[in-house]
Amino acid sequence: MSSSLDLNEYKRAIANFYDLRSSNYDVGEWRQQICYNLLDYVHVGSGQFVLNIGTGTGQLAIAAAKMVGDQGSVVGIDISTQMLAKALPKAEKLALNNVKFQLADAEQLDYPHSYFDYILCAHTFPWISHKEAALKSWHHLLKSGGRIAVHTPADTAYVGAVVLRQLLKAYDIAVEPSNRIGSQEECRNLLSRSGFEGIEIKQEQHGSYVDFDSAYSYWHSIIENPSELSLKVSSKVFELSAAQLATIKSEFTAALSELHTREGVWNDLTTLYLLARKAEG
Repeated sequence: MSSSLDLNEYKRAIANFYDLRSSNYDVGEWRQQICYNLLDYVHVGSGQFVLNIGTGTGQLAIAAAKMVGDQGSVVGIDISTQMLAKALPKAEKLALNNVKFQLADAEQLDYPHSYFDYILCAHTFPWISHKEAALKSWHHLLKSGGRIAVHTPADTAYVGAVVLRQLLKAYDIAVEPSNRIGSQEECRNLLSRSGFEGIEIKQEQHGSYVDFDSAYSYWHSIIENPSELSLKVSSKVFELSAAQLATIKSEFTAALSELHTREGVWNDLTTLYLLARKAEG
């Protein structure tokens, strides 16, 4: 894999976004728990070869490396150099010689066909630009009978995002930088079209009540103080007139207020774990 990547503008924005987040990405337990949950649904075993797509700071790759042992190996890839810089010392500290981290674009992989027993992907799939094409290419990388496990938030997750997305749909504007798949049925169809069989979808709820300001913060992060990535993806927002923005803001505030209860605003975090395999033979 290359020591540098020729990324398009969208992917450069993603890489920059995660470079900036790398210093505190491991704060809290939620992201790590997602990785462990994904592993709980699969049967990675001793001696197996694993590809971890979007490895980030290496949480999932390192956990898998402990499972495959010295006879197996794990490759963790990412497009963020700073995230990978956080992953490598973790493996070195644990003296794990069966895991390596590489700078690579998940949609432009050059590993041999039929090479991996497992492909694992957490916290990454919504960012993939061309999901079906990517899944088909990953399918080629799996051995006969090899398995894939992908985590993705459902399209009902993150209350501020859901409300704002619904309001801006009337203006033909999509504001989310990541591209969620949608329903379980859409996920199942996507995997099937990509050549996978034995498809299972596990659903978990990681939601909680949040205060109004936390729910409202999505307006600030997308409309009033957007990140570099948000700017690249949602530039049509800034073509709206001041009057239109004022109307949308009022509707956004009202919608969240209606959802506010004594406990707070319910922040749905429905999470899907997509499991499938490559056919034998």
